[in-house]
Amino acid sequence: MEGRGTDSKTLADLLVRAAERYGAKPALRYKDGGAWVDRSFQQVLEIVRPLSLGLVALGVEKGDRVSILANTRPEWTYFDFAALSIGATVVPIYQTNSPEECAYVLENSDAKVVVVENEEQLAKMREVRASLPALEHVVMMVGDAEDVISMDALAQKGGAVDEAVLQQRMDAVTREDICTFIYTSGTTGPPKGCIISHGNYRSMLDMVNATSVIEEEDVAYLYLPLAHSFALLIQLGSFDLGATIAYWEGDPNKIVPNLGELKPTYFPSVPRIFEKIYTAANSGMEKAGGLKKVIFDWSIKTGKRMRETERAGKQPSWLLQREYAFADKQVLSKIRGLFGGNLRLAVSGAAPINPDILRFFDAAGVFVVEGWGMTETSTAATVATEEEFKFGTIGKPFPGCEVKIADDGEILVKGPNVFQGYHKNPEATAETIVDGWLHTGDIGEIDAEGFIKITGRKKDIIITAGGKNITPANLEAEIRQHQLVSQCVVVGDRRPYLVALVTLDPEEAVAYAKDHGLPEDPAQLATNPEIRKVVEDHVEEINKKFARVEQVKKVAILPRDLSQEDGELTPTLKVKRAVVTEKHEKEIEELYAA
Repeated sequence: MEGRGTDSKTLADLLVRAAERYGAKPALRYKDGGAWVDRSFQQVLEIVRPLSLGLVALGVEKGDRVSILANTRPEWTYFDFAALSIGATVVPIYQTNSPEECAYVLENSDAKVVVVENEEQLAKMREVRASLPALEHVVMMVGDAEDVISMDALAQKGGAVDEAVLQQRMDAVTREDICTFIYTSGTTGPPKGCIISHGNYRSMLDMVNATSVIEEEDVAYLYLPLAHSFALLIQLGSFDLGATIAYWEGDPNKIVPNLGELKPTYFPSVPRIFEKIYTAANSGMEKAGGLKKVIFDWSIKTGKRMRETERAGKQPSWLLQREYAFADKQVLSKIRGLFGGNLRLAVSGAAPINPDILRFFDAAGVFVVEGWGMTETSTAATVATEEEFKFGTIGKPFPGCEVKIADDGEILVKGPNVFQGYHKNPEATAETIVDGWLHTGDIGEIDAEGFIKITGRKKDIIITAGGKNITPANLEAEIRQHQLVSQCVVVGDRRPYLVALVTLDPEEAVAYAKDHGLPEDPAQLATNPEIRKVVEDHVEEINKKFARVEQVKKVAILPRDLSQEDGELTPTLKVKRAVVTEKHEKEIEELYAA
């Protein structure tokens, strides 16, 4: 769209152009000493410039790898732009990675510098640094130590470098140069480094600009890890369009309170957050029962009728207007309030979400759509907008992106946002990009209107002993809808029938136990007959929606929830199916033996 964005050539000149165009507008918002503070685009440039020159003083050349190991916070953004602006390649590492996982990424990428967040992340580096001969410097964002360069010290080093060097380095960056290696979070096998060029991400930003995903006046609340491409696109897109990024406080329990305080207009998230808010709202009403529940259910139905009427371009009747006003006052405004009451758009990405959840929030005036793509598409490939969407689909291809379905149902993508290949892995690159088409590994279909639906992952397809092909994602998503259920992994490859491994939601399970006079220890609850009956009854209800061969015949409730720390979830909370089934082989065998 004409006039939108900074018109930067690459990501190297993006910040400079943003500062020229948006100046004193707030670029960043974060909590400092209990109060939310802003930094303007100009202020961010003034912070970043000496850091860029400091990296030059450390000997970072064009194409050298600078790794960032930190939580999502303003300093992540500062160091990202500092490295990008001098033509370095940024290599993000998830803050949840173990020392061994960090070492793998640093070694595989030949990183010259690593920027760590704090003492906790520095401890990981100390453990593995001796095995990383290519790593020359460790820089620390917060605090100082003898074996690191502090952020202030790096900026001081930059003060001794001629500022003209920065312009020269920036001008030397082309669209063909590599801006980042993003390591896939590896639901199967070791992570692969996706090589993404400045041209790839600049094309992705142009697609975002053309479809109004982010608006200039937006406040985008960001808790997703900036090591993930979804969060990175929001960071880059916000700077390109002059929107404000509001950073979380670094505490998962503060996500919903932060939404209330910041009142964002744009909220990128993963399904788990929407599922938890949906479950909390519905289970609260189930508990209240009586008239409260009747009013709640009626209000959601009224909200849905109002949305349908508006989208059909009709004038709502006098009666519907009165009913909606009552529903909004009693229920719908309170649901909007959970997100701060100001949300224009929320995007759920990284994994499938149940369309019923999207319809529920839509009824309340919280418009949540599914985004889809992968690191290999520089974040995204399809888009849904308020003008063009269909719940249960991932929208349509971005302008300039082509999507088609292969004979075996796999979704293929072609476009300027498709990555350059995997670092040091030509075999995987050749398997993934064939005749210019990216093989995504997702199975899907395109309807008559051009909307794309994901039906499963190629690698997750279960082939039963009877030869039936089953994609478990939809079944798992349905089972997860119960307030007591946190995670669900359906198993059944080469087996006579399907079984499920289920974990309890620790908060909901303890609350349920209190209300029903049961022991409040989550591990004990996993073996409690009453809890087992509730979960099994729920699974029986869900089974009615599926063909007999797709039904879950037996359930095992695991003694604890799945976690990143135990390697069972990726940093975007996707289940590592192979890890879970391997760890719980005993429970699976018992289900089939019984």
